Amino acid sequence: MPRTALYAGSFDPVTNGHLDVVKGACRLADKLVLAIGVHPGKAPLFSAEERLAMLKEVCGPIAAAEKCTLECITFGDLVVETAKRVGATLLIRGLRDGTDLDYEMQMAGMNGSMAPAIQTVFLPASPMVRPITATLVRQIAAMGGDISAFVPKEVVARLAAKFPRKK
Repeated sequence: MPRTALYAGSFDPVTNGHLDVVKGACRLADKLVLAIGVHPGKAPLFSAEERLAMLKEVCGPIAAAEKCTLECITFGDLVVETAKRVGATLLIRGLRDGTDLDYEMQMAGMNGSMAPAIQTVFLPASPMVRPITATLVRQIAAMGGDISAFVPKEVVARLAAKFPRKK
């Protein structure tokens, strides 16, 4: 039976840290579902459609290289409900540091209580991507900084379109 994993996040924008987690997840599963959380109270920089396109563009080749099927979706309910809907038995979570671990352990405990058949798997970030957050990438891009070390080249171009250089 194929193993399906779900990796949920805002992916606003997709960063090299996200790609690091995707690479690890593709090694663990036959199918990886990337799920973009969409919540009415949040105002992301990129629309859900733009984020789906970014994920497919930059994560598709990674999944193909690992012979992992990739699906990209949006969701607006609980992660465990989305996991059940797509047939996932694994929830993938990336960890950068101890702060992430504390928060993610709480989430794993709550998710495990609600859906005991779904296992949370923590993937530690590679040293080079540990400091990267989508929030910091957006802030640096908005202020005209060079974000090319933090996001794939396709995302650099999309951020440049959102934040044209001031003269």
